Amino acid sequence: MTQEVPVHPLVSPWGRFGLYSFFIDAPEPAIVDTGIASSPPEGMAPALEKLGRSIEDVRWILLTHGHIDHLGGAHALWELTGRRAQVVIHQADAPLLRSRRAHVDQYLSVRQQYLQDPEAEAKQTGMAQQAISGEMEPTRLVKGGETLSLGGDVSVSVHHIPGHTAGSVAYVIDGQDDVFVGDAVQAHGAANGFPGYEDPAAYRSSLEYLRDEIRPNRLFLGHPYRGPGGEPYEIGLDREGARQALQQSIDLEARIADAARRCLKDGLQDTDSPYSPFARVAEELGYTGDPTLEPSPFFTTLDGYRQRFDAAR
Repeated sequence: MTQEVPVHPLVSPWGRFGLYSFFIDAPEPAIVDTGIASSPPEGMAPALEKLGRSIEDVRWILLTHGHIDHLGGAHALWELTGRRAQVVIHQADAPLLRSRRAHVDQYLSVRQQYLQDPEAEAKQTGMAQQAISGEMEPTRLVKGGETLSLGGDVSVSVHHIPGHTAGSVAYVIDGQDDVFVGDAVQAHGAANGFPGYEDPAAYRSSLEYLRDEIRPNRLFLGHPYRGPGGEPYEIGLDREGARQALQQSIDLEARIADAARRCLKDGLQDTDSPYSPFARVAEELGYTGDPTLEPSPFFTTLDGYRQRFDAAR
């Protein structure tokens, strides 16, 4: 690659925090992640016009994982490109692109164990209907290890980094080492103040892989994730900032793992605490966020430790 490929953040609001998408201004332009249904027409299209580009020019839609706030706008964006863009997602998260119901079932299978909200199914169904612009079949399924040509001498390599979800991936602009990870690097969480991941061991392994093997020159996160002092990271961390964010994520996972192991070893107890049955973990970590708000990953993360603990017995 003879010339640096420009990367432009495309920020759209949703709930308590911003959604970050990124425009890779390559010969075949790409957008990494799509926000929710309203993001492409209301946020991305005007932003690209200000850059002198058109949303119709986009030829690649690169999805880092399958959560609503990252793929909800995929169908709408695909339509705005005249259905010419290729839609890319890891095979493990593809069911979440194909079906709104898959998001509801995923929520009910985990968080509803702990929240006991009789209206949860109706709420989640309504939210999925509103935030996801359409169900669709991806153009290209990836496993990790692929190289995608964005025209000319610009290519993007795909790296499987599970943990946050089973199908989380990083996209790396080859030769430039700009790395897009979606929500695979959680640090101290976003607005919720707690990191979210489904598989703790995979999450930690992926963080170590990013730190030791990928070593980003610039690291682009999917939300305004925060450091230990609560301040959001800048959009596009430089090499040292990326290293710090990765190490802080690893260090916090270790603290959560230690607290979770002690709690699980002594046996879970239902209490009146909003963090029940993981109240001990919240107390030990000093976590005071509201676990009932959406998106709030407290129970998703702790359930991941519970599943691993139960499987090891």
